[in-house]
Amino acid sequence: MITVIGSMNMDLVTITNREPAIGETVLGENFLTVPGGKGANQAVAAAKLGAPVKMIGCVGDDLFGEQYINHLKGHQIDIKHIRRLKNEKTGIASITVWNNDNKIIVVPGANKRITPEIVESHREEILKSSWLLLQFEIPLESVERALEIAAEGNVNVIVNPAPYHDIPEKWLGKITYITPNEAEANQLFSAFANRENLLSKLVITKGKDGAEYFDQGERVSIPALKVDAIDTTGAGDTFTGALAVALSEGLPLKESCQFAVKAAGLSVTKLGAQAGMPSRSDLNK
Repeated sequence: MITVIGSMNMDLVTITNREPAIGETVLGENFLTVPGGKGANQAVAAAKLGAPVKMIGCVGDDLFGEQYINHLKGHQIDIKHIRRLKNEKTGIASITVWNNDNKIIVVPGANKRITPEIVESHREEILKSSWLLLQFEIPLESVERALEIAAEGNVNVIVNPAPYHDIPEKWLGKITYITPNEAEANQLFSAFANRENLLSKLVITKGKDGAEYFDQGERVSIPALKVDAIDTTGAGDTFTGALAVALSEGLPLKESCQFAVKAAGLSVTKLGAQAGMPSRSDLNK
């Protein structure tokens, strides 16, 4: 079982020809309302690839919250541990997409209410997991509590450090892999005095250049899939979810990264963070 503790946002996506300058108004080409949030994106990515997935998190008592729970249920994700909070709004992300790139503003809403106490209440679910996925769109003290519980049961953990925040060195021993993009990886390098401990944990996503990790300090590069990108939103989340699936099936790290790079490559060929996420049959074509 892969367990995800993380965010659920409704993505409000505007498609335009170019990035507006500061103070400028431009006409958009299309507008979409699609489920997103790094936690749920990773959960859906893993579920679409055939893994059993459990989601732990919070939504509001609004229409977006109801739609989101039904959406995850449609992907056969275990939703029993999602809380609908009264007098709270479901998180949203305002996303502008142009020329295969994007900018994102997140309003956390109910995601900021995922407290260490809520995490603690799901101790048994965490300890039953083969892999636990965490991101930084929920309070960091809740991420820390999840890491502490996982460490008690030797549960494998992937941390996706986005939005970026320094990772305390005391966390490293509780983390199996960290999946930053290049910008986040550079920030991590700057934050750590002892980079040797960090290197062995890193699996870095590099967009059109694939991914890389370090084997005994040596860089191992995984080339990207050649595709015509339409929307890169959620590609990193697809990678992390797919990486967890491959690792949970016992594949070595190199083969797991190749699997994840292919999944991420296919994910950018459709609009929407989750809509483009491939199924297992898509990967086998």
